[in-house]
Amino acid sequence: MLSFLAAGSAHGPVNPWVALAYLVSGILFILALRGLSHPTTSRAGNRFGMVGMLIAMVTTLVTHDIANIIEIGIAILIGGLIGFTIARRIAMTAMPELVAAFHSLVGLAAVLVGWAAYLNPDAFGLLVDGGIAPVSKIEMGLGIAIGAITFSGSVIAFAKLSGKMSGSPIILPLRHVINLGTLAAIIVLTALFAMAAPAETLPLIVALTVLAFIIGFLLIIPIGGADMPVVVSMLNSYSGWAAAAMGFTLGNTAMIITGALVGSSGAILSYIMCRAMNRSFISVIAGGFGADGGSGGGEAREQRPYKQGSADDAAFMLSQAENVIVIPGYGMAVAQAQHALREMTDLLEEQGVNVKFAIHPVAGRMPGHMNVLLAEASVDYDKVFELEDINSEFAQCDVAFIIGANDVVNPAAKTDKSSPIYGMPVFDVDKAKQVFFIKRSMGGVGYAGVDNDVFYMDQTMMLLSDAKKMVEEINKSLGD
Repeated sequence: MLSFLAAGSAHGPVNPWVALAYLVSGILFILALRGLSHPTTSRAGNRFGMVGMLIAMVTTLVTHDIANIIEIGIAILIGGLIGFTIARRIAMTAMPELVAAFHSLVGLAAVLVGWAAYLNPDAFGLLVDGGIAPVSKIEMGLGIAIGAITFSGSVIAFAKLSGKMSGSPIILPLRHVINLGTLAAIIVLTALFAMAAPAETLPLIVALTVLAFIIGFLLIIPIGGADMPVVVSMLNSYSGWAAAAMGFTLGNTAMIITGALVGSSGAILSYIMCRAMNRSFISVIAGGFGADGGSGGGEAREQRPYKQGSADDAAFMLSQAENVIVIPGYGMAVAQAQHALREMTDLLEEQGVNVKFAIHPVAGRMPGHMNVLLAEASVDYDKVFELEDINSEFAQCDVAFIIGANDVVNPAAKTDKSSPIYGMPVFDVDKAKQVFFIKRSMGGVGYAGVDNDVFYMDQTMMLLSDAKKMVEEINKSLGD
């Protein structure tokens, strides 16, 4: 988006029709965000966003004055084919790392546009009395710095989420001093860059860019896997502010509006995620979950007794229940068990059982991941509840059916101050009369890497199997 919109963004008199087109795009982007706030309107929200971006791109292409239309057309074709291929092949389980990867591209685009404007300021309408105005250089420096931080930080987030890099925190000695010093250096370099004469700016902008790339890595590597949902939304916010900064530099209204919307919505989402985990934004950046190690261990899990059940056991207890609450997690996504789960819900409701779904804000490593999967399986959204709306019902619940979740139902978050997830609000499944817990084996742990006392409770029956296979077997027993 940045490169397309930058193509026709030279300062100067603005054509009123161009301004109107960008305004319409901005309104459509706002409608897109509004639509995406609820699963029932998300499809319409996506369409609004697509139309808004189409209008912005076409407007820029029609009014461009420095770019070659053939080169742009080739770039659009290549990018469109890559995007179409990825969209067709990507699994929902890989969506978190895909989002992180796309954030990195937005950040890199901001860096490249900023450098293009610096190297060719006349073509971008930035020359004032033979040089770039100080305010434009500040905007340019901020855009490049935020874009570089977004890029390198997103690369680390992608590597951690995709398993190409350990999700455990990498703690550097004196990391806080190093990070604060690097950020201070970036701010000083931006100020010096703004005040420097044209002949003296190149070393400053090079140093600013390099340090920004470095601080992006340094900020994310000490953050543990359990904080990744916050990191994803935070990087989303950074990418928006980078685009907005470039929009001010280039005098492009569409970039300013789009960047501000993405930046502010990402910041709000980061706040919601931090509140959902009872964390402060600063504490996440300062270290993240898992920095001091978990409270559980492999030996403890092997030595503690647990009860293992079968699909027939689960089917009988579920059919005898009045109220069942299903808690889905990342394991459900990996097994693609949402459709089988929908079938189980239908079978239970035919037998008079009241079934509800409980969604934790950070389930699935990315906000909204579970909601999207349930919507894909056509689960009635009236049956889907967030943590604060349903947590009080577990005390009256006959069966808590946990499928592929772990950290979000771990009571250590409430009781164990030494646990890396202490303070995160979790579902009170320990209050349910009966708990069925589907996971592949007792050897695995949640994303935070800690043991779960729910496995060993008297009312818990472990269903050790692939989530989809187990639910299908339960459905077969329910149907007999």
